[in-house]
Parts: sequence; structure tokens; C-alpha cells
Amino acid sequence: MRRAIAIGLAVALMGAAPQVLAQAAAPAGAQATSESRALTAWLDQQYEQELQMDPEGLTMQGRKDHYDKLTDRSEARADALLAWRRASVAEMKRRFDLAKLDEEARTSFEVWALELDRAETANKWRRHRYIFARGGAHTGLPNFLINFHRVDEPADMAAYIARVRQLDDALDQLLVRAKAAAEGGVRMPRFAYDRSIDEVGRVTGGAPFGPGEDSALLADGKAKIAALLKAGKIDQRQADAFTRELTEAMTAEMKPGYDRLLAWLKADREKTAPEAKGVHALPQGRDYYDAQLFLQTTTDMTADQIHDLGLSEVARLRAEMEAVKAKAGFTGSLEDFFVFMRTDKRFYLPNTDEGRAQYIAMADAYLAGMKKKLPEYFGILPKADLVVKRVEPFREEPGGAQHYFAGTPDGSRPGVFYAHLSDMNAMPTYQLENIAYHEGLPGHHMQISIAQELTGLPKFRTQYDYTAYSEGWGLYSEKLAKEMGFATDPYNDFGRLSGEIWRAIRLVVDTGMHSKGWSQEQAVAYFMANSAQPEAAIRSEIQRYLVNPGQATSYKVGMIRIQAMREEARKALGGKFDIRAFHDVVLGGGALPLPVLEARVRRWVERTKGG
Repeated sequence: MRRAIAIGLAVALMGAAPQVLAQAAAPAGAQATSESRALTAWLDQQYEQELQMDPEGLTMQGRKDHYDKLTDRSEARADALLAWRRASVAEMKRRFDLAKLDEEARTSFEVWALELDRAETANKWRRHRYIFARGGAHTGLPNFLINFHRVDEPADMAAYIARVRQLDDALDQLLVRAKAAAEGGVRMPRFAYDRSIDEVGRVTGGAPFGPGEDSALLADGKAKIAALLKAGKIDQRQADAFTRELTEAMTAEMKPGYDRLLAWLKADREKTAPEAKGVHALPQGRDYYDAQLFLQTTTDMTADQIHDLGLSEVARLRAEMEAVKAKAGFTGSLEDFFVFMRTDKRFYLPNTDEGRAQYIAMADAYLAGMKKKLPEYFGILPKADLVVKRVEPFREEPGGAQHYFAGTPDGSRPGVFYAHLSDMNAMPTYQLENIAYHEGLPGHHMQISIAQELTGLPKFRTQYDYTAYSEGWGLYSEKLAKEMGFATDPYNDFGRLSGEIWRAIRLVVDTGMHSKGWSQEQAVAYFMANSAQPEAAIRSEIQRYLVNPGQATSYKVGMIRIQAMREEARKALGGKFDIRAFHDVVLGGGALPLPVLEARVRRWVERTKGG
């Protein structure tokens, strides 16, 4: 998980726009500078309008505007936001001449216009989303308050409590949408109901709702109040008052909202089938899945094409695994090696707090080594700090995928590489080096931090994200780390290949379940046959794909496209090719749809040829 994501674009992206960007002659310098500056200033005004409609998005960026508000989650707000974007794009096309813009401004123009197409597509299928599945607001909002609502002054604590009072309203808005989806025949798989019911219980377990230790949210609120007291910004009387207000907000307003959600989840669960099915089983499910593939990959690849790509990549990676197996001195079959890697105790740390601390320390060490090597491969380097942390207990799951949360653009909050450590038996150490490079350096932390730190671009280009770009970069970073001289231990190198084949398997099982009618167990069996991942992690992954159709395909599609761009540039430039310059081109424009990125790289190649 990263910043609030602007996932995908529309069909126009695969048409003329990238070619226009790649081939149109640049306008005269003074004319381009004037028009481009005007567009950048206008886009910044538009993005500010968008942010002002998203209080939580403001907080994620370290700002305190509307600090006592949560973002409106109603369909009426979604309609209003779409109408605003339609008007914004129409005004941009009236006011600015594409032919008068320089290359970077032209990219901004195209991406802003294409965001409308993305919004139109997403809006068409909004009732097909599984609102209370993994990562839903029922856990996302407490996590937001705990990790992103900073309390520096008494007013910030008052805003925190005000937001707690609005949790029930946010859940009620989403409950209206979930009920409407269910009435239309769209229900998430039964296991997702069970998971969400368990998560609601964890969020509302303990004090102040009942006996036991403080719930995660109450503990966080108390810690923030105590920090104000320690800093001398409030006295004990004010601290006690804040604690009473927070407790009352949680019991009188937050808890009833969660109770209403829990009651509906339990009742609606009975209307689901015991066996999970892909979205092909939903009304217009295959059309919905096609739209999701387009939104997630920013390409026009079909489900069949993605499925076939996955099969070929799995075959290629199995051959590379055979070579690493031989290097490790293992004489059995590859399937035997999978079992060995999955079960041998040398690859697992103790399932204790000491083992968890050791896991985090190992991740820190890998990242420290990588950091020293980065200047040899990158010109632009991130300024933001990176920390490795365990996932909070209320949202932790055995075998859950590690993930990254971006820091703030001003550096006041570092980026965080999160690991699920509740079950150390699901977290093999031979995969950790590779995962650290994907989530941290040179992966997500580097890519997202550089984007946030860019200057001279419209701000939206430093904040928007596209899954195929960001996850494609994360997976590209894993292979790059090998090229940089890391993952020298054969077991860790097998971990790298395990990570890549994991993403190739995703192409097969995601399309298999959502387009070809594969069962959940069929997907698990395919995964187990081609990966050394622990079964608990595999089952967690398969469930993730079932509730977030298409997202898992973006990693490998993005990686392959970035690798192809590099190879095309290397062949075209020959001795003029510079890996540092290539990486700066890829990272130096913020997250982009893949066709727009390809056009950007080709323009760089042409400039370098003529230089």
C-alpha cells in the first residue's frame, strides 16, 4: 500500500496521446516556457481544489487543513468529484494549447486529461468494489489516526477526537454503498466477511469497550495525550479531560457504528456461497475484470494475453531456479527444493519477540548496504528517511505481504517498510533481502520519495500513483539489486527468483480465477507447485487476489515494460547509454502510465543521440 492511488487510465491512453508526446516538435522556447509555466500554475490550483475535498489526503501529506474532518465517502461526493474533474479537464482544454507546451508540460496535460477517463471508468464499476474487504475503512481509519494524524499541539488532539467521533458516519456512508452493491448481486467472498468480522472484533476489543488491555486506538490516543503533557503543552487537568472525551467518543459514537457494520456483515454473510469465486461470477463480472486489468496495468492487454505471459514467465523462472538449486548443491527435484526451502528451520527465526526484532534488524542491515551502492546507479537520490516496523496488531495477519507507507513530502514523517510478524513461520529469511529492496531501496521508498521531492512539476505529478509503474518499479528493483552485486548467497538468490516467480504466478492465478473460472483451491495448487512460499502465505495471497481483482497483474507487466524500455534505450544508444541517466529519466517525472513513460524514455533517447 502506498499513497492514495490514482489507478489507471482510459482507452485514450493506448491511442494517439503517447505518440503525440513522443513525436511532436517542441515549440519555440519562450512560447513554451510561458505556456508551460501557466499550465503548471493552473494545475497546482486544480490539485489544491482536489485536496481540499479530501481531508485525509491532506493529512497524508503532512498538512493540517480540515484536521478535524474525515473524507466524505458517500456516492453523492463521488458524483460531485467526478463532475468537478469533468469541468476541470474541459477548462484545461479550452485554456491551454497542447502544441505550445514543452515536453514535460505536455505530459502533465495528457495525464490530467486521462485521469478523467480513469475516473469515468472507475465510476462505472464503483458498485462492483468489495468495500469492507482487506484494507477497508473499518481497519484503514484506525490505522490512519494512529499512524498519520500527528499531534503536536492541544488543537491537534481535539481534532483527533473529532475524527474519532466521525468514524461511525464514515462507516455508515460505506455501509449504504455496500448494501446497494449487495442488492445488485455484488458480495465479497465469504472468507472476506469472516475476516472483516474478526477485524471489527479486534478494533473494538479491550478498553474502553470492555475488559482487557487498551484497544489500539485508545492506547494511541493516550500516548499522544501523554506526549503533550510531557512537553508541557497541557496540564494534568487537560490531559484527563482529553482522555475522558476520547473514551466517550469511542464508546458513544465509534462503537455503535462498528456494531451496525458488524450486524450487517453477519447477516449478509449468510447470503454468500461457502466456496469463493472470482469476479466472473458477478453480474457483468468479466466486463468488470477487463476494466480492472486496464485500470491496473495502464495497458490494453487482455486476460488471455496476461495469462499466457504468466505461463511463459513461470517456465523461464523455473529454469533459472534449477540453476540456483544446483549452485546450492541440492540434488533433488525442484519440487523437493521447494519443500526444503519451505520447511527447513534454518530459514525461519524464532516465533518470539526476539525473532521479530532480529527480522527487523536484518532488514535494516540489507538496506544500509544498498544505500551505500546507490550513487553508482542513480543520480537522483531520496532525502526522506526510511524505517522498518512491525504491522500494528489490529491489522496484522499471518503471512501477510510486507508493504510500504510513504512519508510526507516535507520529511516530517519517514517512509515505513511494514512487515507482518505475528507468525514468524510464515516469514522465511531467505526472502527478506529481496523484499527489503522491493519495499525500501531502490524500490518503493526510493521511487515514491523522489517523486514527492521533485520540483518544477505540477504537484499532482509528485503525488499521483499508478500501480503498474510503482509496483513494476518495485519488481524491477529486485532484479536490479542482483545486477548491482547483491543477493550473492544462493538461498537469497533463490529468494529473489521466488519473488519474481511469485509475481509471474499472479498473472496466471489472477486471470485464472477472475476470467477462466478457476477455483480458489486450483489457484492454491498451482501456486504451491511453482513456489517455495509457505502455504499460509500462499493462501493469504490467493485471498488477496480474490478481493482485489487485477491488481496483482500490474507488478510483472510493469517490470517487463521497464526492462524493455531499458533494453531499447541501450541498443539505440550503444556507448552513450548511461544506467544512472536512464534511472533518473524513469524516476524523475513522478509516477506515469506505462505508455507515457515509454514516450518519455524515447524522447530522452533521441535527445541523447543528438547530444
